Amino acid sequence: METLSQIMKSIYGYLWGMPMLVVLLGTHLYFTVRLGFIQRKIPLGIRLSFSKKEAGDDGISPFSALATALAATIGTGNIVGISAAIAIGGPGAVFWCWLTGVFGIATCYAECFLSAKYKIRRPDGSYTGGPMYVMEKVLHQKSAAVVFAVSTILASLGMGSSVQSHSICAAVQVEFPISPSIIGIIAAVLVGAVMLGGAKQISKVCTYLVPFMSVFYFGGCLFLIWINRAYLGAALAVIVKSAFTSKSVFGGLAGTAVMVGMRTGISKGLFTNEAGLGSIPMTAAASRTSSPVKQGIISMTGPFWDTVVMCAITGIAIVSSMLSEPGIYIGAADDQLCFLAFEKLPVGGSTMLSVSLVLFAYASIIGWSYYGECAVQYLWGNKKILPFRIAYIAAVYLGAVMSLDLVWTVSDLFNSFMAIPNILCIWMLRKVVIRETGASFGSVRGGGR
Repeated sequence: METLSQIMKSIYGYLWGMPMLVVLLGTHLYFTVRLGFIQRKIPLGIRLSFSKKEAGDDGISPFSALATALAATIGTGNIVGISAAIAIGGPGAVFWCWLTGVFGIATCYAECFLSAKYKIRRPDGSYTGGPMYVMEKVLHQKSAAVVFAVSTILASLGMGSSVQSHSICAAVQVEFPISPSIIGIIAAVLVGAVMLGGAKQISKVCTYLVPFMSVFYFGGCLFLIWINRAYLGAALAVIVKSAFTSKSVFGGLAGTAVMVGMRTGISKGLFTNEAGLGSIPMTAAASRTSSPVKQGIISMTGPFWDTVVMCAITGIAIVSSMLSEPGIYIGAADDQLCFLAFEKLPVGGSTMLSVSLVLFAYASIIGWSYYGECAVQYLWGNKKILPFRIAYIAAVYLGAVMSLDLVWTVSDLFNSFMAIPNILCIWMLRKVVIRETGASFGSVRGGGR
């Protein structure tokens, strides 16, 4: 088992090494330039996501589609992941993570545009789609579509369910000495209650859960920043300066090389916002929005909320807290910086963070269950949906009671098997994205159909 784990880690290290980071970041930059910095349309995307013009029972609303994508995207990586990024790469990692999120918005638009353009209407009037449909129907690359779909299923069973359930167990046990089996059973029941209701039930739960958990956590971060407001300016300066210099900060805390901070921040940013991974387009295709350009603009607000807002506010809250009391952070574990920061809240800071981690992980489980179902339906139709749901719910329980080092590595590996064909698909159809986006901006700008 140890040998297998080392082999998997070696493959993962190669696939998610500098070549993959360069390809993803290069794709982000390319579409940012060729689409005329489409990130400037974020305010329009936010407004359109709340639009009620797309009425009807066929498909899910634009906001529900966005909420489902955010449920899967906004996860524990926004908290613990940023904590680890700062510990490993220094405060500058926050800057590079944020910048990656800004550029990733363009790639997210491109992949969601394609899935919305080539989505399939089901007999019941609802819609489905995603990169696998684009690969098969447009590019005629059935084998690539199958690889993507199978990888999506396996990633959902690993990272989407087991790993997130393990995070729930760890967060709960910080506050309460409850058996992992009990936590696993409760988590499995709560997930099953939502999954068995189908796609519309998943989107309905996400529509309420995502805003609540985001505001809850965001409010805690703002309060923490307010407590450390005397260090806010210094925190922002340190984050920017540390992105370009390896000078030591925080007193005795060792400085980190610029390249380490850059690599750590970029990799965390690419992981957490999922731009280019091919997951978010599956929810974009399910939306009943009439225009693929409009849906792309709505969907690209996902990386904005996830990385540009949530990861940034986490990083600022932690760094400002570190500046106020640098001594307590020396020698702290990578994933403990966030807990040390939240302990500065007057009442229940640690509990608030644990609750946030549980909510974020639960939302990720729900969101990734939808991705897994989309892939199952593409490969085998509705007849395999129920077996997948049973396997997914079982994976939620197993995640709470098992050691998941190998599962985590394998899940990351399958993420790369999703990203590679998806990125190739986007590049092969880049002219379609650029041409139709330019031709459609006039009507979208006016909010017309």
